Amino acid sequence: MPLSLLEFLCQTLGSPALLTCTLLTLGVLLVNGWTDAPNAIAGAVVTGALPFRGAVALAAVCNFLGVFCVTAVNASVAETIYSIASFGGGTRAALITLCAAMSAIILWATAAWLFGIPTSESHALVAGISGAAVALEGGFSCIHWGSWGKILLGLVLSVAVGFLTGRICIRWVQTLRWKSGTMRLLQIPGAACTAFLHGAQDGQKFLGVFILTAALSQGRQDEGTFLVPVWLMALCAIAMALGTSLGGRRIIEKVALQMVDLGPREGFAGDVAGCLCLFSATALGLPVSTTHTRTAALLGVGSHNGGRVDRAVARSILLAWIVTFPGCFAIGYSMAKLFLFVFL
Repeated sequence: MPLSLLEFLCQTLGSPALLTCTLLTLGVLLVNGWTDAPNAIAGAVVTGALPFRGAVALAAVCNFLGVFCVTAVNASVAETIYSIASFGGGTRAALITLCAAMSAIILWATAAWLFGIPTSESHALVAGISGAAVALEGGFSCIHWGSWGKILLGLVLSVAVGFLTGRICIRWVQTLRWKSGTMRLLQIPGAACTAFLHGAQDGQKFLGVFILTAALSQGRQDEGTFLVPVWLMALCAIAMALGTSLGGRRIIEKVALQMVDLGPREGFAGDVAGCLCLFSATALGLPVSTTHTRTAALLGVGSHNGGRVDRAVARSILLAWIVTFPGCFAIGYSMAKLFLFVFL
């Protein structure tokens, strides 16, 4: 049976380490909704399909629905995050280590937001947890490479397929004789769908973290039946939606104003391409970065027929993507060592 809300509350109130880890995970969810979700609405805002506040409200609602609806049907993305690494050394040490990993992710995401760079909290999450686990175990034997393989496969596919699908979709859109006003209106359901799939992907990843936290608090991390309680889906959905409501103008400006030129046709093509890739990955149970998928799709759209792409901005985003894995791994490792030294 899945863990009940009352059982989880009793465990949390009886363990300061579990309470801290829960609050930090909620903090990461808020940051994710704040810094990652704006990618879904970037095109709609820039092309004037939606005002910024209206787009944020739409994204918040659709993120909520994405977490809640898709997880009830297919929780394989959450399972992958749950099984990314093993944590030994006892309950207290494991929870302290997980707290360090969550702290590292918050630091990374906040720094990226300050520079307006759309990094992937999904990959930061994987790298931070893995680095912290290695610090606890003293080696790489704790890493489950099968789960890492799914993450890396999702990374390659989201970027390559996102870019190619963007190129294909803009060619298709250009064959349509619809007016710009129609294209602009179509971006509203496009933004809603992208936000829904963002919730489905990223919300599941943090569900995996919550269930991992609960399992470690009980001194176990078995690979048995993986059950996600409804109350936990609702909690993650609400936290992400609240984070989205805080907005993210910096990310929108970087992706949809500085990197490429977007009109109604380009914005609609980017929405279609991003949604197709995210839906396919979610259906296959592959954890992918919505940031990478969305940005790659917009690059594919913007570069078609020699369109303007600010290569300096694109390079800065690409560099941030490259350093996310080693950077968050190192921060997670270092903070875990620090936390274990101070609190254990």
